[in-house]
Amino acid sequence: MNFKKRKDPNKEMHFLDHLEALRWHLVRSAAAIVIMAIAAFTNKEILFDKIILAPKYPDFLTYRVLCKLSDKLGIDMCITEVPFNLININISGQFTTHIFVSLTAGFIMAFPYFIWELWRFIKPALSQKERSFSRGVVFFTSLLFLIGILFGYFVISPLSVNFLGSYQISETVTNQISLDSFISTITILTFSCGLVFELPIVVFFLSKIGIISPQFMRQYRKHAMVINLIIAAFITPSPDVASQLLVAIPLFLLYEVSIWVSAMVYKKSADTE
Repeated sequence: MNFKKRKDPNKEMHFLDHLEALRWHLVRSAAAIVIMAIAAFTNKEILFDKIILAPKYPDFLTYRVLCKLSDKLGIDMCITEVPFNLININISGQFTTHIFVSLTAGFIMAFPYFIWELWRFIKPALSQKERSFSRGVVFFTSLLFLIGILFGYFVISPLSVNFLGSYQISETVTNQISLDSFISTITILTFSCGLVFELPIVVFFLSKIGIISPQFMRQYRKHAMVINLIIAAFITPSPDVASQLLVAIPLFLLYEVSIWVSAMVYKKSADTE
């Protein structure tokens, strides 16, 4: 009887019922992450040699593309070596790193399912109009996150790794980078880009509840451009202007897309009224 009552869409759920429903959504999401993490853990060679440690080698895809652009544009952006060595200084460092990277990869692969479970929990509280208005939110949230992850991995991470790993205050000091430092740098930069690329989704919901508007975003466009340049300079600490523009331009486009999303939300709200 209790199971049928919880499944009845017309029956009002109490606070504890909501907690129970949320718990099972989180349990299924955690199970999906663990399954993906196990799959990543058992493919150690692909996970590390082909993905995580790939930006350390000069034949990485990004470095080859930069060399081709250097030849065409006449700008020296070619990266032919990454002059530092990775070391492990903890007896359990490689094992714990293996587990941490596997869980991170599991979360990335299971992210669409995690968002879907979260949407299933929120969806019953929405009206029919709100559901139709928010159609595709799971797809676009997952798509933007994965695009951000790819952008962080192929653009931000290799540029930062190359600059920071080769930077020397003196020729007498040799860079010996710890494995933990390298992995944390790659992970933080990649995840940061994944979250930044969720800006259109955040703008969508903020516009939906009336906190921001397209007029507000257009008014502060110049300020946003300055902030984007600062973020690009912070993410890519290289003094090379071309590298900073390579990061800043996608952020500009992301902001313009967010303005379009906000305008679309306000237009649909006006049409509905």
